Amino acid sequence: MESIIIQNNIQIIKKDIKNITLRVKPTCEVILTAPLLTTDEHIEYILKKRKDWISKKIEFYKANYKPQIKEYVSGESFKYLGKNYRLKIIQSDKEGVKLQRGYIQIFIKNKSDLEKKKKLLNDWYLLKAENYLKKIIAKYSSIVNVDIQNIRIRQMKTRWGSCNSAKSYINLNSDLIKKPSYCIEYVIFHELAHLIHPNHSREFYNYLSTYMPDWKKRKERLELPI
Repeated sequence: MESIIIQNNIQIIKKDIKNITLRVKPTCEVILTAPLLTTDEHIEYILKKRKDWISKKIEFYKANYKPQIKEYVSGESFKYLGKNYRLKIIQSDKEGVKLQRGYIQIFIKNKSDLEKKKKLLNDWYLLKAENYLKKIIAKYSSIVNVDIQNIRIRQMKTRWGSCNSAKSYINLNSDLIKKPSYCIEYVIFHELAHLIHPNHSREFYNYLSTYMPDWKKRKERLELPI
């Protein structure tokens, strides 16, 4: 069960989670996600308390983020593991995507088919994300040393990752594959650490700092626009 309301240009989502999260997206959208039983009064309190932080984030993104509408044509820039790669559209009977010679190459029958180009590239990103993210999970799960019942990698609108400590599974945003590897490691270790410390307590952050002392720098870089 999930409810979504818009209040003073802030998207408020109530869903089956344990903790409140507040995020300002590079598009300047403000999203607050809260447990189902959170009162409106408490949400107002959180928004008032974080008012200055929200304003600073919006000012930063307005000054540094210029959204671009992708046309999926040769020469456009796309991110992969934090680096920019030029797109090259190649007409071919055999369709697919390859990263080679410094380009992300899309092979497609009809070079004018925008939706097909989007799908081919998104499918490629998802496949790369599944392979790469699982390798990072294997690296950090040896530290956490807790069984993971399920890992879901998919596109997520408002979060880079989430964890259900009770059911022992984690969700990861497939768009992470566009971020630098050290940012990916931060998100994955953050979510794995919740299997031990379910909330954002002092113990959780102490645990995070013990095994990843530079997590704050990684988090700051993660929040920069893709």
